[in-house]
Amino acid sequence: MSRIESDLRTLVSIPSVTGDEAACQDHVAEWLSDRGLRVERIETDPTSLMSDPAFPGFEMPRTRLPVVAGHLDTGHPGPRVILVGHVDVVPPGNAAAWSRPAFEPWVEDGRLYGRGACDMKGGLVAAVEAVRRVIEEGGHLVGEVIILAVPSEEDGGAGSLSAIRAGYTGDACVITEPTGLEIVVAHAGAITFTLEVPGKAAHASMRREGVSALEHLQYLNAALSDDERARNQAETHPLMRAIGLPYPTIIGQVEGGSWASTVMDRVVAHGRYGVRLGQECDGAAEELRSVVTEAWKAHPFLADRPVGFRVWGARFDSASIDPDHELPIGLAAAFEAVTGRDTGRVGVPYGADMRLFINEGNTPTVMFGPGDVRVAHAADEYVRLDEVEACAATLARWLNEVCAG
Repeated sequence: MSRIESDLRTLVSIPSVTGDEAACQDHVAEWLSDRGLRVERIETDPTSLMSDPAFPGFEMPRTRLPVVAGHLDTGHPGPRVILVGHVDVVPPGNAAAWSRPAFEPWVEDGRLYGRGACDMKGGLVAAVEAVRRVIEEGGHLVGEVIILAVPSEEDGGAGSLSAIRAGYTGDACVITEPTGLEIVVAHAGAITFTLEVPGKAAHASMRREGVSALEHLQYLNAALSDDERARNQAETHPLMRAIGLPYPTIIGQVEGGSWASTVMDRVVAHGRYGVRLGQECDGAAEELRSVVTEAWKAHPFLADRPVGFRVWGARFDSASIDPDHELPIGLAAAFEAVTGRDTGRVGVPYGADMRLFINEGNTPTVMFGPGDVRVAHAADEYVRLDEVEACAATLARWLNEVCAG
């Protein structure tokens, strides 16, 4: 069994659902120390972080926010380079949908399966393996290389923000999110919203005496669909246009009704709204509020019964870096040298911690890592071991070039 497979099996077998990452971080701290890195642990009080102007929100209850940093100190002045991976994972969901238990990793056809294998423990293992190879090669390096393992990425990025506030910024940063080994130089953002939609209750046999809140939700969803179409058609950035739907809007949860034979008098819907490139969450929230308000004011029933609207939870601003910046150029050259292949510089439609390092940490940042985001959060999530290996080899070569003495 390879080192990469062994390390990834161990990491995936430690449940670290968002809000409960401490046990995994204890292992990561020991793991980094065993690999010759100086380890620092950061514990930020989650409540105090909420007063930070850039606080990105929580969606899971937590009492701890444990960050682990492993330092490779060369002792010589030079660039400060950070490799970032998050240890938190989403819940496994329906156990029956998995071929095997989600936290008992298995390998088939070169793929390692398990919750978090793709998003993004495979990327964290690649980062650690890269630094380990750099140490083993014993070249003359300058500057400092840091591996940063953070919690709370899945519900906003509070872990990365706490690390940034503790001084973890640098000259270059690579976040090893699952990008299929493409280099992400631009990403959209997202906000979470709730609609409280009124109706009028009536006995089912007298349905026409009532007014269904569910039908009103359908009306509002149509307005959201029109808005989604207009926002995406208006995008001009070529990397975002290439995605096809860079700023999706969805309603992902619906709650309503009190009795099977009663017309619904209230529906509560929770959804996700895309934040456009160059836009902050507050601007997206105002756009969304305007769409919802305009729709209910134009409706004969809702005009006198306003729809409740709020934005809550995780806040993902958008971010980008110049595709011709030395960071993506150098990383792409290292990838080609290792694999003999080109890799794209792309935009993606989801939010990520990249925007915190760029916007709050003033650190040039890209995302580059193993795995296909389409299997992230899904049952039988997996990452290809050869992609983890290619990522590790690329990062090792890039670090040796960036930090060459």
